[in-house]
Order: sequence, then structure tokens, then C-alpha cells
Amino acid sequence: MPTTHGVLVRHYTPHPALGRHQVLDARSLAHRRRHHGAALRAVRWQPAIPVLNQQDLVAQGIETSALVAGAPDVDAVGSCTANAAAAALSVLLDPDGLARAGLATNDAAAAERWAIALYAEATALDEFIPYQWPPADSGSSGLGVARALKARGLIGSYTHALDADALAAALQDGPVLLGLPWFTAWFTPGRDAFVDTVPYWRTSGLAGGHEVCAIGLEEVAQHRDGRIIPERTVLRLRNSWGPAWGQGGDFFLRLSTYVALREQIDAIQLHL
Repeated sequence: MPTTHGVLVRHYTPHPALGRHQVLDARSLAHRRRHHGAALRAVRWQPAIPVLNQQDLVAQGIETSALVAGAPDVDAVGSCTANAAAAALSVLLDPDGLARAGLATNDAAAAERWAIALYAEATALDEFIPYQWPPADSGSSGLGVARALKARGLIGSYTHALDADALAAALQDGPVLLGLPWFTAWFTPGRDAFVDTVPYWRTSGLAGGHEVCAIGLEEVAQHRDGRIIPERTVLRLRNSWGPAWGQGGDFFLRLSTYVALREQIDAIQLHL
């Protein structure tokens, strides 16, 4: 986990379903969201695009070689950062903006193609990750994909949430890209679609790093002074493994789990 000139980089083992690394740049972290004790509410943001699937690409009719020059045809790509960004962006843009961006709202495979192309751009712009796809499908970061969106002119800026209160406050205004350490037990969420109620998840082993899109607060509780109560606050998160996974493609995580894992988490909110 090297830290150089104010930049922390945490690498995770690449995995076809997981392609996120953690990159924290002090220059970027200076632009942060804060919570000043205001009352928060349960909220849910609905992406305008279907639930994406970065796996089973052949069955979706997706040829990666036709999307990115030099890429081989594969059945899965570690494009979770771009998939999460596509979901978040589809909340922010109006229909005309989505059309100009070329992000399809009624075709999951077309939207997945869009995300894969964005992922390739993010790997080129991710200066702190020493790999680029193609040829190496070795992942990117939330920071890298935010920079790719800004380079395309699709967003104007992005801010960071550095603690539980700031994350809950940010979700009042829109979705948040959430980079997580992903545990082996979390591949199969519980019947309630919570991943952190699966028994023994903490000892199941770290599978890699994964990026998802936080799309809401399913439940929220605060102390009288406005501080969030993590044990009674629940995040709703949009994954990119198809609508058959979790609850229609979504899953839940208690904010107390976020607090326990915060050292390995980054949260980025996009702004037009």
C-alpha cells in the first residue's frame, strides 16, 4: 500500500467480476463533502439504465474486440468502476443528456458496451495504476473513472465523502461511487440481500476490490446532535452482475460495516 507525494494506492488481486483498486489523492480529497448535523431522510435514486452485467458478455452479444482496439473477446471484464459510474451518471443526466452521451436507457447490452469503453479510457487515465486495458485487464479506480468522465465532458467535478456522516449526507443529493474490499462470502448475499448478514463473512477471505453505486439510504437513524447511527442506517447499492443477483441487482450494507472497513473504502460523488 504505497503512499507517495500525498497519493495512497492499494492494489487488489484482479478478478473477472472485480476490478477496483483504491487510489486516494490528497489533491482530490481536498474537495470533500461534509455533514453539519442536518436531519437526513431515507432516499433512493433510480438509475435510468437497466442493471448492467460485466459478466456473461458472450450471452449478451457483446464483442469486446469490436469496442476497444486491441482488446480480445472475453466473457467478463473487470469494468466495475465504469459500470458503477454509468449507473450514477444515468441518475444525473436528463434524457437529452443521456442521448448526447450515447448511454442507452432501454438496452442493457448497449449500456454495458458504453461502460466497457469508458473502463478502457479510465485505465489509460489512471496514472497511479501501472496497467492499461488492453492488454492487461487489471482494473482501475473510482478516481480514474471520475477523471475519464470529466475528460469526456460529462461531469464538471467530483467530491469525496470521507466518513459515515458525509456519505449519508451526500446520498441526500444523489448517488455515490463506492469502492469496497469484496469478501468471498459476499458473492452470495443473504436472502434479505444483505451481504454483511452472511455468517462468517469476515473470515471468508478477501476476494478483491469492487466498485458499486450507492443509490440510497434504505434506513437512516441519527443521534439528537445529528450524528449518524451506523448500526441503524442501511445503504442500498447497485451492483453490476445482472438483475438476477441480489434484489434485482441491488444489495444492502449496514453503515456500521462501512465504518469497520472505511480504511479500504473510497466514496466519490459526481457533479454535472
